[in-house]
Order: sequence, then structure tokens, then C-alpha cells
Amino acid sequence: MSVLKEEHWRELVDFARNLASAAGDAILPTFRTVSAVDNKITDGFDPVTEADRSGERAMRELIEKTFPAHGIQGEEFGSKQSRSEFSWILDPIDGTRSFICGMPVWTTLIALTWQGKPILGVVSQPFVREMFVGGTYGAWSENMLGRRPLSVKPAPHISQAILTTVAPELYRSPKQRNVLKAMRETTRMTRFGGDAYFFVMLAAGCVDIAMDAGLEAYDIAALVPIIEAAGGIVTTWDGGTAAAGGDIIAAASPALHAASLEIINRQEA
Repeated sequence: MSVLKEEHWRELVDFARNLASAAGDAILPTFRTVSAVDNKITDGFDPVTEADRSGERAMRELIEKTFPAHGIQGEEFGSKQSRSEFSWILDPIDGTRSFICGMPVWTTLIALTWQGKPILGVVSQPFVREMFVGGTYGAWSENMLGRRPLSVKPAPHISQAILTTVAPELYRSPKQRNVLKAMRETTRMTRFGGDAYFFVMLAAGCVDIAMDAGLEAYDIAALVPIIEAAGGIVTTWDGGTAAAGGDIIAAASPALHAASLEIINRQEA
């Protein structure tokens, strides 16, 4: 297969939505309940709960049953090599800290890559029953207001832009901290704590720049096709491909993206 046709893509969208539903069914029973929190690392805090593991198990089992040749890369259970042109990248709970605190800004992230490139992203928040879908043949949201197309609405200048990022403490190196400081001083307003929601809010036309440091592939791969299909730009801080992770900048217009990269490039370690 040299070209992925729209009909096939939409069939895969339906399957990805089923994956999101399966993850939600596994995760929601433990949301806002007292449960154990494990720490993945010894130096710092990287939380994981049984809900994270249950959500990923549900998705992996459905992929294995329906598309056994597809590859899988998940945050909790590692990678399974693909025997086809397709691979899934899964983050059952992006924003585990928010999940632990009972805040409904955590999401399930599902990406599908074809020949190594993300062609489909799904972001699901089952508690508020909201989903964002995007890729090769369009981008839209689904919630209590119905289904609506996603489209960026950029500020005319970076000085008027809304900047978003998860948390300042995740900017660990001197250069990362300098970048955040410079971006905050240049833009109109900064908001913290939205996890992956900030990136889909950029696609929805609500914010102008979404930025994070030190992301893994499962943190960003699902967001790339949604942002791009909505008219935005997302790259690493050096302008490279974002889907594999790293320090990430997403912007609602080429002008905002270029202005952001210029600020980033001026900062020293």
C-alpha cells in the first residue's frame, strides 16, 4: 500500500475511538477514589497508578485482537515490534498528577503511525466525555456541544499570544529555564497545569502557543496530527520533527512559531 485512502483512515479512526472508550472504561472506576500511587524513579517523582496500567492493558488487548501485526509503543508496558506499516503509540493517562488530584485535565493519548509518520491522533477525556480527533483527513472535537471542526485562531503578534505549559519545575536545565522565562516575558499571558489539553486547545483556537520540555513520544505523538490538521505547527525547539519527543513548541501560525524559535535560539545554557 503506497497511499492510505480516506476510507481506510476513517475506519482506523473508528477503531481508535473504540480504544479510547476501552481505556476510559478501565480508568474511570478509580478516578477520584483513594488508591495507591507508585513512583517510577528514585530521584524525583514520576507517578503511576493501577489506572494507568489498566487503561493501557485494555488498549493493548484490543489492538492485539484486531490488528495483531500492528506495533505498539506504550508508556507503561514498553514496545512490541510492528510486522506491518502501522504502529500505535499509547499513553493511557497523560497527566497522572492531575488524575491523582482529581482534576479532569488528564487525557488518554492514542497515536497511529503509518510508515513511521503519525497520521491519526485521538485525545480523550472520558470523565467530561470529550474527545479530539485529527490527522490526514481532518480534525474535530466531540463533546456535549456536538461535533465541531478544529481550527487555530492565532494572535497577530507574539506579544499578544497566550502561552501554555504544564509546570515550571519540569524545565530542569539552565537553558530550559531561560527559555521559559523569556517566553513568559514576551507573551501576554501564561497558564500552567493543563497537560495535553493545552495542545488541543491550541488546535481549537483557544490558545496561541503550547510548550513543554522533555517529552517522550507517547506524550506528543497523538497531538502532532491534530495540531497540524487544525492549521498549527509543532516541532522540537530546534525546528525538528516533534513526534519522537524532546523539547516541544507548538504554535497557531508560522509567524508565532518563527518568533518562538527566535527567542529559544537566543537563550544560553
